Amino acid sequence: MAETVVVGLGSDLRGDDAAGLEVARRLRGTLPPSVAVVESCGDPAALVEAWSGAALAIVVDAVSSGAPPGTVHMPVPMPLRSRSLAGSHGLGPADAVELGRALGRLPGELVVVGIEGGDFTPGAPMTPPVLAAVRRTARGLRERLTRERPGGPRT
Repeated sequence: MAETVVVGLGSDLRGDDAAGLEVARRLRGTLPPSVAVVESCGDPAALVEAWSGAALAIVVDAVSSGAPPGTVHMPVPMPLRSRSLAGSHGLGPADAVELGRALGRLPGELVVVGIEGGDFTPGAPMTPPVLAAVRRTARGLRERLTRERPGGPRT
């Protein structure tokens, strides 16, 4: 079991909604073995399973709060409302937190990173400001996760 898990949420079919997935793809294979990287459509049960037993879980998702596209929100205050769809009910990270709490399966620390999207149109590509935010977010998380370990001193 990984000490840390990074979960990228989203859908490749809805433009900027793929931001979390793209962060996860950029991190895969570049982090220490103690860090797992997971891609998810945002299903609450799958999220709870992904972070169960982790000391630290970082969830990256596209959000729509009215801020300029490409704005990175960290941490996102709960309850958050993401653009990620999980099934027909639009459940997401806030629902996963409630499920995890009810089941006693929250990680030791949960950090939610929101990347402000601008275009969630089906079939649209990711917009340039969001792609730039994905690059910055992946770089920042890579730096953080290669220099610190959960439970150890933070620099």
